[in-house]
Amino acid sequence: MKQTRGFVVAMAVTTLLTGAPEAQARDTEPSDAEAPVVYTGGSHVRCGDTITEHTRLTRDLYCPSSAPFALRVAGEGVVLDLGGHTVRRTGPADIYSQGITLQANSMVRNGTIQGFGRAIMVLGGSGPLNVRLHKLALLDGYAGVFNEATATAFLITECRVSGQSVGMRGEIDASTGSFDVRSSVFTHNELAMLADFHSIDVLDSTFTSNGNAFNCWDGLIRIRSSTIAWNDAVGEIRNDPGFRTCNEIRFENTLIANNAAFALASEPVWNPIKLSMLDTLAVHNGTGLQVAAETVYIDGSTFHDNASGLTLSTREGPTTPGPLTGIVRGNQFLSNDGDGLRVEPPSTPTVINNLALNNTGFGIYAPTAYDGGGNVARNNTAGNCVGIVCAMY
Repeated sequence: MKQTRGFVVAMAVTTLLTGAPEAQARDTEPSDAEAPVVYTGGSHVRCGDTITEHTRLTRDLYCPSSAPFALRVAGEGVVLDLGGHTVRRTGPADIYSQGITLQANSMVRNGTIQGFGRAIMVLGGSGPLNVRLHKLALLDGYAGVFNEATATAFLITECRVSGQSVGMRGEIDASTGSFDVRSSVFTHNELAMLADFHSIDVLDSTFTSNGNAFNCWDGLIRIRSSTIAWNDAVGEIRNDPGFRTCNEIRFENTLIANNAAFALASEPVWNPIKLSMLDTLAVHNGTGLQVAAETVYIDGSTFHDNASGLTLSTREGPTTPGPLTGIVRGNQFLSNDGDGLRVEPPSTPTVINNLALNNTGFGIYAPTAYDGGGNVARNNTAGNCVGIVCAMY
């Protein structure tokens, strides 16, 4: 893959991080993750213990993978503080081994959990839980966060998830809930996030050097003020002939850069019900973005120097009400190989106030789109605009 030009990266980072404090302030409350508590346990904690009171570890724990769990938290409202220590698996790798198992509303913070099949796990039948994970490193296992229960709400702040097969996920067909991710880093995972009957809301986080940043199999994923860079693929959204549907993938003020591809080669087209992309910069990715959806809302975003630009088409399937509709407004398509913006018939989005410059294909190819006016295109190799009227300036 080509190297990113330095000025492009500088522009992207400056543009997207300006105003980040305001973005972080939206829909969030002041953090209470470091709130002091009175610890009544910790000095004598051993592998296999059940935690029912506020506890801070005073040493590393080395726990066998053959045990049911390393530690279990069963006390309501309990804070388990690892005290900067590590809970580490010993013995052979086992994807079913459990690091810290949660069965009550609780918080785990300040330490490392390494080598377990499920580093943090909520057991099935635990009932609706609110779980807080703060300043944890979840390393080198099968799943960093694994949910088996119904209606579990995770709040994940300032964590690092690395070396996992899946960074966070639920039990297929047997769990529901939400992952609320803030100021966290996902790196060197095969798959960072799986949304299967879960919603995922990401703010101010980074996804680098993963095989795949997300798989929206069923649910909704919202990514705000974040960076997705140097991954093998940005995401997978398949058109499942069964009952699974990705309701929406939404990017806001996010940098998508230097990824080998937007999608897996085996699933090259994203198939959500809705694609939303606001104030987002896609730069120097190894493929273009191909989306088959029912509706789109793409506003104020830039596609620059990608292997191709943005291609929109109508989602196939028995539930699709008709051609793709929506708004494509105020975007820039600059110096992409292939077309800047391509709208495949019979899709009918409204295309308005977009700029297409120096693409090697058409600037805007949209024979069935509604022309909202104000579009500008020039210096595109195959031609400037098809289906809509573009001005030179």
